[in-house]
Amino acid sequence: MDVSVLVVEDDANNVLLLQIALEDTHIACPVNFVSDGQQALDYLAGKGQYADRTKFPMPSLVLLDLKLPLVMGLDVLAWIRRQPSLLSLRVVIFSSSKDQSDITRAHELGADAYFVKPFSMAERRKVVKQIDRRFLDPKSRPGRRAGRSAGNPRF
Repeated sequence: MDVSVLVVEDDANNVLLLQIALEDTHIACPVNFVSDGQQALDYLAGKGQYADRTKFPMPSLVLLDLKLPLVMGLDVLAWIRRQPSLLSLRVVIFSSSKDQSDITRAHELGADAYFVKPFSMAERRKVVKQIDRRFLDPKSRPGRRAGRSAGNPRF
């Protein structure tokens, strides 16, 4: 399975900061960005412009914000977990929300990890490295549940 990432983030500043962190940490896999929850659903379902899987490959990891236009992140997560074809898809929440109810709900819906967006670039790079090591490294991908994040201190 080829490794690629779908980032679902509506804030242009956060997209830019994440792109810089990905480049700084030498993440070499393809990364596609969508800016709202409906685009994420369409991308994952291969609808409309996202039907071309050469241009928009099925990701092996979704990096998902919670507070999104059109369809909220937790609703995107719930939809993903209801799709039999997406059972092995890893979903990491990357949100500014520290709200325990968001963290608990993400866990209940089957998120593989939950990271609060750090303010500093150094901390953002550390989070990206951790995501790379845990979810993008080929050794970490034997199956979705094998990589479960029960030991993640943020989850």
